[in-house]
Amino acid sequence: MVDRRWLMRTYAEPPVTFVRGEGSVLVDDHGRRYLDFLSGLAVTSLGHAHPAVATAVAEQAATLVHVSNLFGNVLAPEVASTLDRLVGGGGAHAGGQVFFANSGAEANECALKLARRWAGRADGGGAVRPGVVCADDAFHGRTLATLAATGQEDKRRPFAPLPTGFVHVPYDDLDALDRAVDPSTVGAVLVEAIQGEAGVVVPSSDYLARVRQLCTDRGVLLIVDEVQTGLGRTGAWFAFQHEGITPDIVTVAKALGNGVPVGACWARAEVAAVFSPGDHGSTFGGQPLAMAAARATLAAMEAEEVPRRAARSGARLAAGLLAIEGVDAVRGRGLLLGVVLSAPAAVAATRAALEAGLVVNAPRPDVLRLAPSLLVSDDEIDEAVGILAAVLPAALDEGVRQ
Repeated sequence: MVDRRWLMRTYAEPPVTFVRGEGSVLVDDHGRRYLDFLSGLAVTSLGHAHPAVATAVAEQAATLVHVSNLFGNVLAPEVASTLDRLVGGGGAHAGGQVFFANSGAEANECALKLARRWAGRADGGGAVRPGVVCADDAFHGRTLATLAATGQEDKRRPFAPLPTGFVHVPYDDLDALDRAVDPSTVGAVLVEAIQGEAGVVVPSSDYLARVRQLCTDRGVLLIVDEVQTGLGRTGAWFAFQHEGITPDIVTVAKALGNGVPVGACWARAEVAAVFSPGDHGSTFGGQPLAMAAARATLAAMEAEEVPRRAARSGARLAAGLLAIEGVDAVRGRGLLLGVVLSAPAAVAATRAALEAGLVVNAPRPDVLRLAPSLLVSDDEIDEAVGILAAVLPAALDEGVRQ
């Protein structure tokens, strides 16, 4: 047992302590093997200890780790260029610019500050439009501003009063959004392409396109949070690309460094241009070590054609899950899947799966979330389905009794 007395109690006591990983496999401090179908919450999308990323990080650590943003490094512009091209679909550049941070929350914080700065400039120096319309059940981070944007009252309540100007409407409800987006007070709409923490909720097929049009018509920015869905996980480089739109601002993090902390905020060039030196910053943002990890991760993702792999493997995984008794539905896209159970047994199922050697989690009482490596093999998919099929009956019985 690891002595955790000196750690703040911001997380529940962990049931397992992992010490090693390779590909889709994790090993705990007792030497036991687990199949990882959570990827550190959609972070290690190339699997654990990917050779190209591990080599890049080791070589960079022995060369230059940090210099601060008072000086340049050769890696950040290259990574920014690649991200801009991927936002455009992987072919031509999208014509935007990137700010590097250390997490998804920081990427979203940058997006919110950028939107507020843009609204002030767009108004010709007059009244700033600080309002941001967000969605119920959304999750955007735990800084005060991103917590205010998060549509979960139980997370917001303990830290009130929060920054003002954030309005929440039901997800996938264009009429509610239409009523909330007053162009005299609202500067941006912030939305997830798929709501991960809400239980992997996918909106109607035309929702994002209609949100895009509404924002264009009202003269407000569209910010799409792709922190969990970005970089191939849903079968496209970014989930918004399934709908054929281009947001004004896109945030990305989790998979970008394959486990090394790094986030990014991309914005159309004319939107990004409202930032001046000193408007925003991050001591560690864009540092050489993080950029080496990001560059290697993106290169491996392109070489492996991860969107294509995610679409194919996701179809296999979804089909296997749907065949399990007690599974009512499978939501999601690619390799971000929510397994809807016939009873509120997700916590019990997660615990039983872990005991059987499979890592998943329960974002909702009746939903399991699966986000395996984008390089997961067919044999690993079949093994994971077999474990869930074996443990779900007892877990569902426990859920019904409760």
